Amino acid sequence: MSSTSSLGGLCPQPFLQETLFPLDGGFVGGRFCLPLSTLQPNLTCCLPCPLTDWTYSDGFEARTEIANWVNVAAFVLSVYLLLSFAVLPVKYTHRHYLSVCLTLGVVFIELGFIIPLGTKPAQCFNEITPNDMKSSGSCAISGAFLLFGGWAVVIWVFCRALALHLQICWEVTLGNLSFYVMLAFGWLIPIVGLALTLSLTGVSFRFGNVCHINHKDALQDYWGPLLAFAALALVLQFITIGYCVQVYIKSLFDEQQTTNTSSQPPTYNGSMKTMTARQTYRRVKRVVELQWRGASIVLVIIAEVVFFSVVFVSMDNSTQLNASLVAKAKPWLACLSEKGGDKNQCLPLASGLVKSEAVVLTVLILLGLSGFWCLMFMGRWSMTHGWAEFFRTKLFRKSEFVSADARRLSNDPRTYEMLSAATPQLNIQPPDRALSGPRMKEFEHADAKQDFYASARTYVTPVSSFSQPKAPIQHRDWDPRATHARPMTTQEFDWKISQLPD
Repeated sequence: MSSTSSLGGLCPQPFLQETLFPLDGGFVGGRFCLPLSTLQPNLTCCLPCPLTDWTYSDGFEARTEIANWVNVAAFVLSVYLLLSFAVLPVKYTHRHYLSVCLTLGVVFIELGFIIPLGTKPAQCFNEITPNDMKSSGSCAISGAFLLFGGWAVVIWVFCRALALHLQICWEVTLGNLSFYVMLAFGWLIPIVGLALTLSLTGVSFRFGNVCHINHKDALQDYWGPLLAFAALALVLQFITIGYCVQVYIKSLFDEQQTTNTSSQPPTYNGSMKTMTARQTYRRVKRVVELQWRGASIVLVIIAEVVFFSVVFVSMDNSTQLNASLVAKAKPWLACLSEKGGDKNQCLPLASGLVKSEAVVLTVLILLGLSGFWCLMFMGRWSMTHGWAEFFRTKLFRKSEFVSADARRLSNDPRTYEMLSAATPQLNIQPPDRALSGPRMKEFEHADAKQDFYASARTYVTPVSSFSQPKAPIQHRDWDPRATHARPMTTQEFDWKISQLPD
């Protein structure tokens, strides 16, 4: 039946007539409107905003706030990790600028979910138009944080995989130059990517109280570049792992016996193979202990990025109005019109148009779990000991220990030092009371002079003393190919592995 209200116009319930709403506010491209020429020529009817109220069950919007509170908990853990990096000594945290910058990128994502909890933004500009970054300040801030955090996390994961690959496979020592280059690359790329994404695509309320990227050109402006960097990081990670496996497989055949100092051959045939296998096992175990954190965080973040990209791109394709979508949505729209807007009776027909509620909630919650992954792979139990030591020494510092002998102060300077057992003890008696005037001063002068010369020692410089500074030995560059030097051994390879950041 037709609605007689001023908002519905000539459209059946629950649809609203599009011509009754202005086009100068909100995200007009986010409207879900279809032409109904069977009722009247050039008649376009729209579903009320937000669209998720009609495609998902009751309480869906409230359930999306679970992801916001998950990000609150993850934000607390991320702040704890950053404070540990900033305050505690390196021996407790093993901090590295790659880990710090990656954690900062995760914090930006978490802020994108935390801000809407405080601002309580309105998702709709009017009855059929959702808000976007131009009509809602909360939408602009939360969407910018979310996009910038996504860029930063992917770029710094790529930098971490690249640094690990260069040091292990190409023996490149990362110094100050690489530090500044990676800092510039890791933060300038997200800034440029955010500026291009906001100017070309923009963000708006699509589901929940957090603004996400719009579907127009999202694949070219955002998801495509992110997937490209994620793929490069994944390839570098697999090449690095393959190189490590290759080195240790070769060590099974090229390893020479180094633990046996005797020139006699082994007493049985299997001793060399047994020793090599044990050494290889210890080396592989050492590599895994040192680098499993960095390799794991790279693989987990890349898996999340791929999952997010696939879900969001498929959602963008399913919400674009075209002939195929109109044909697929006709049964659902007809059901809404016949039932007078009772969406619960038509929800089974809408299941094929949008992603399931479980998939959407899973994506939002996994975004909040990035902070947990950072603490799990980059945090250490030693941080708790470091904080305990920090509070014990800084906040609960007790007064310094004072010896009981310090109370017995006198004008005699000999009471301030403790003589060793090897130093001859001087039996000095207090002067007689009859000694006074010049004789008393003469006695004190002689006593002090005797103590001064008694405590003096002559220092003899040892023959083999190394206390004098020596000029460093200059090594000339040499080409191993011009000599008979052997290639890099597995021990040298282990040392290179130990120099990498955890």
